Amino acid sequence: MATVKLSFSPAPVHVRTARLVGVAVARRAGVREDLLDEVRLAIGEACTRAVALHRQYGLAEPVYVEMSDGGGYSVRVVDRAPIEAGLGLAALGPDELAKESLSEDALTTGVGFALLAGFVEDLQVRPVDDGVGTEVRMAWPAGRP
Repeated sequence: MATVKLSFSPAPVHVRTARLVGVAVARRAGVREDLLDEVRLAIGEACTRAVALHRQYGLAEPVYVEMSDGGGYSVRVVDRAPIEAGLGLAALGPDELAKESLSEDALTTGVGFALLAGFVEDLQVRPVDDGVGTEVRMAWPAGRP
């Protein structure tokens, strides 16, 4: 199992690098060619979301990305924003989603999750184990030729 780890300062210019590395690792892991655009878009969206949260909260800590080819291809994108901000709509139940009083930040984060759900069948969003930040985990089927 190969693992590639990246961390980058929360600047939009670094998202492109994460996308390029992510697609290269996906290709090496054996992700089907017709899924690579989805991988590129999903990694870009998850990293853009993390960068936006860091900038919104004035966090200088790096965004963390981990890519692994163990049992498929998986990508973890970790931000260090307050959990309630990072989870956005993903943490809300159906009753809360039905309310029209959602904040603009929650709506923006939720739209990001909606886009990710369209790109990735296996998507998980959860608080980071140490209680500060959010982990977005995405996975695609892969098999080396």
